[in-house]
Amino acid sequence: MFGLAGIIALSFATELNEQVSAQALPDIAGALGLSLDSQRWFSSLYITAEIIGMSVSPWLAVTLTLRRFSFFVALLAVLSSSLIPFTSTLSLLYILRVLQGLAGGFTVPLLMTIALRVLAPPIRLYGLAAYALTATFFPNLSMAFAGLWSDLVDWRFVFWQSIPLCTLSFLLLWYGMPVDPPKHERFWKFDWKGFLLIVFGMGSFSIMLQMGDWMDWFNSPFICVLGLTSLVCIPLFVLNEWFHPLPLFRFQLLGRRNFAYGATTLLTFVVISLSSSTLPASFLQSAAGYRPEQIYPVTLEIAAIQLVMLPLMAVVLNRTWVDSRIVSFIGMSCILTACIGDFFLTSNWNRDQFYLWQALQGIGDAMIVMPLLMMSTNTLDPSEGPFASAMVNTPRAVAEAVGIWLLQLMHRERGSLHSDRIADRLGQVRYSLVQGTNPVLQRPAPLTPSGQAASPGSMGALHAQMARQTATLTFSDDWVVLGSLVVFLMIWVCVLPVRTYPPRIVFQSK
Repeated sequence: MFGLAGIIALSFATELNEQVSAQALPDIAGALGLSLDSQRWFSSLYITAEIIGMSVSPWLAVTLTLRRFSFFVALLAVLSSSLIPFTSTLSLLYILRVLQGLAGGFTVPLLMTIALRVLAPPIRLYGLAAYALTATFFPNLSMAFAGLWSDLVDWRFVFWQSIPLCTLSFLLLWYGMPVDPPKHERFWKFDWKGFLLIVFGMGSFSIMLQMGDWMDWFNSPFICVLGLTSLVCIPLFVLNEWFHPLPLFRFQLLGRRNFAYGATTLLTFVVISLSSSTLPASFLQSAAGYRPEQIYPVTLEIAAIQLVMLPLMAVVLNRTWVDSRIVSFIGMSCILTACIGDFFLTSNWNRDQFYLWQALQGIGDAMIVMPLLMMSTNTLDPSEGPFASAMVNTPRAVAEAVGIWLLQLMHRERGSLHSDRIADRLGQVRYSLVQGTNPVLQRPAPLTPSGQAASPGSMGALHAQMARQTATLTFSDDWVVLGSLVVFLMIWVCVLPVRTYPPRIVFQSK
């Protein structure tokens, strides 16, 4: 149990490394002198390295032993994070960011692997609740830390916050992690082809999703190369893993309906969860000019709800009469209601208007992720835990890149449409005022009624109002898309998974 607590502390450190640095990126960029291009690469490299780390973490944990590999990950996380504020060379900064992403990718599968290994069936659901914290609690806590470090303390603590957490993790791991002999002979059977295919295939796919909008997609030769590389490597990776004697992924597990449901739904759920918690913060920043210190109560509400709801869901799902599919459906209904409520936002909304819908979002998150984890892990034997951990967590990391792509797509397409419509409407107002055909519209406008140019101050205010209205309409459309994804999951949970019972009953019968 001490070892599991150490991994939870390490997960806390690495998740905050990613999420807080993303929220405080403008302050980090200003301190380190990063351009907009460098900022995009700074974020993209972390997620890409995280995907690669998640794919090989369970294999390395089995080969090197959980104890040794956990020590290595803790050391890698603290060194890569603590050195970034001292870095002035861009190439070295990128290398440290990649190492930081690898540490984050190594950690989360370790948590699932250890929880499935050390927890007895009667308390397994509580271990899965600890794992669920990495998907629902830590990301929503990040805004509070971003506001604390960037606005009140010092931007360097965005990275130095990992030092005490990793130190605590190291001590807990040293005391509580069992000493097992390493299995170095597994290196002779290492799936090198699969590893290279996932590095090039998933790495190219992740970078393409995150950088495509900035580089004008397939009008860029670089994006074309990335797209072709991922198109070739990912199918080859699946084929290689299917026949390899010691694969990184065991795709045969997808033949089990509940595991297939868990692996596919977690990807969509992460997109919905991260986007739904990010959108209110992004709206308040762009439309109301909020700083992280002023935004954090909105996201902290979801994080606080998880501390209550996740253990409560573990208690509820331990009851034999509770159907986890119904619990998931109710949670999806809560999130759908939150998306509908957020859809009606106006340019006058502030954080007070988000509290009710964020509460429903937080309740729904816990009611989805806990049944999902129970249904997918109940089909596994202990020897299949590492394979399942890789297959569940890698799509979860990919979901972060997919979420970035989806929001960029929406803001480019719908934002341009709304901006053009508002500009056209203002042009019609201008024409009416100049011609004197619409006396109802005799109010301050970009041009005076006589056709004279308005003052620079009026033009600045007009531009700010246009930007605010465009942002409002675009964010409203975002919640329509997220609501559509929730409807898909509501159909999916009714069709794919089958009834399962608590682990204390399932594993006693085996």
